[in-house]
Amino acid sequence: MFPLFVARRYLFARKRHLTTGIISVISVCGVALATAALIVTLSVFNGFRDMVASFFTALDPELKVTPAEGKTIAADDPLLAKLKAQDFIQVYTETLQDQALIVGNERQWVVNIKGVSDSFAQQADLDAILYGDGEFCLHADVLEYGVMGIRLASALGLGSNYEGGLPIYAPRRGERVNMGNPMQSFNSDELYSPGVVFNTNQAQYDATYILTSLSFARRLFDQQGRLSAVELKLKPGTSLRSAKTTIRQLLGQRFLVQDRYEQQADTFRIMQIEKFIAYLFLSFILLVASFNIISSLSMLMIEKQENVATLRALGANDSQIRQIFLFEGWLISGIGALLGIVGGLALCWAQIRFGFVKLGASEGSFVVDAYPVSIQPSDVLLTFITVLLVGLIAVWLPVRRMTRDL
Repeated sequence: MFPLFVARRYLFARKRHLTTGIISVISVCGVALATAALIVTLSVFNGFRDMVASFFTALDPELKVTPAEGKTIAADDPLLAKLKAQDFIQVYTETLQDQALIVGNERQWVVNIKGVSDSFAQQADLDAILYGDGEFCLHADVLEYGVMGIRLASALGLGSNYEGGLPIYAPRRGERVNMGNPMQSFNSDELYSPGVVFNTNQAQYDATYILTSLSFARRLFDQQGRLSAVELKLKPGTSLRSAKTTIRQLLGQRFLVQDRYEQQADTFRIMQIEKFIAYLFLSFILLVASFNIISSLSMLMIEKQENVATLRALGANDSQIRQIFLFEGWLISGIGALLGIVGGLALCWAQIRFGFVKLGASEGSFVVDAYPVSIQPSDVLLTFITVLLVGLIAVWLPVRRMTRDL
């Protein structure tokens, strides 16, 4: 293509004035730095997203089935019986969850009581989150055990092995509070310590949750024969996407089927919005950096006036002359984009390998010591396309106006 060939010659040929070459180099460097910043920033957001996702693997199930309307469902629902019979399900756990009031060590706290069936021990990766000298246990004989989050135990002034029963209170269903004797309007029971607490590094669990048996939760909340959710663990090798599709088709519109990301949709939506806002701000910075290309093209047009006159004499029209300088600006953007992508990927690799950018002054201050980084090919492609589009936008109108005077 004639305009592209001439633009390439203009870009790499020796310049008559040193200033023109310096401005071209500055333009390339400006685009490259903005591109590298985009690559690194998006990769850091990906790293935090993957890090947060890794924290959900201990307690959150691979798939969670909840009622589309209301808080509970019947445990003997025929659709749930069909679900339990699916051959790709390894662990089927029934759960019932609601809020209650806990009283311990002269302190009160509103907590989430999560009652689970005995299969929960095979579903969750408990060895990775339990701390203490005891063992995970939900019930034994007439005793009901409660495994609480480590932050909740600290807030109540309790250790991993508290003594005596811990009183739990929950309002009775369908009853108004008796102001004369409020305690008559509450169901009460006690939980005992199995000698362990759990730590998921997530405040929503560690500061508010207590794990106990399903039978205890049903008595406390007056929900005999009811469930708030069914948690599933799939057999090894089972495709999560295909399993979720099959379950949705089996259960229909009465139930919601969510994977781990959908169970924490609010958290990941916020992170995605933050990533998008960062992308917009850096794209604006890239646009400002691309304005240097206009200066480079202006100097080049002044220098190549005689060449343009020669091209016109040889038959080049105004459109082709305009395209030469448009391609010149696009080549500068493209080279800057490639250099920036290579530089950004190199910085990301170095951070992954060595972790030279720390989150805190000392190790152990945060969950991770260095900024997490995760490179996604889609982000690299998005960055490259963004640089080319921004470069085209930055030079289109200026080139059209400046070439009229040539």
